[in-house]
Amino acid sequence: MRALTSKITKPLPVGARLLCDDNSGARILQIIGKIGYKGTKSKYPSAGICDIVVVSVKKGSPKVRKNIEKAVIIRQRKEFKRANGTRVMFEDNAAVLVDDNKLPKGTEIKGAIAREIAERFPKVAAIASVVV
Repeated sequence: MRALTSKITKPLPVGARLLCDDNSGARILQIIGKIGYKGTKSKYPSAGICDIVVVSVKKGSPKVRKNIEKAVIIRQRKEFKRANGTRVMFEDNAAVLVDDNKLPKGTEIKGAIAREIAERFPKVAAIASVVV
């Protein structure tokens, strides 16, 4: 996995709810864990853009509801700083469902995604409509 050129803040703890921005059938996701988290006892793992999280599907079509899936966070409300000094923030928190090979489960992404996603997950960026 490529290293990020930005300093990404981690504003989404376990329990946060996200929009699912692809057409996989899920609408609302809740974070229940973070892949690769190594922390101390009694601390909640937090996630930000480009992190792979384990989510539970709270709302959506009956096929995907109550399933445990993996997702990549593509947008966050909390601003983060890029290497050139600009700060970027979005209107909502959103994620896209992915499989174990980090390929997206949907075939299109409705909203914009961050440029850092395009660097790290090119297959997710290929189905996105806008890269910011």
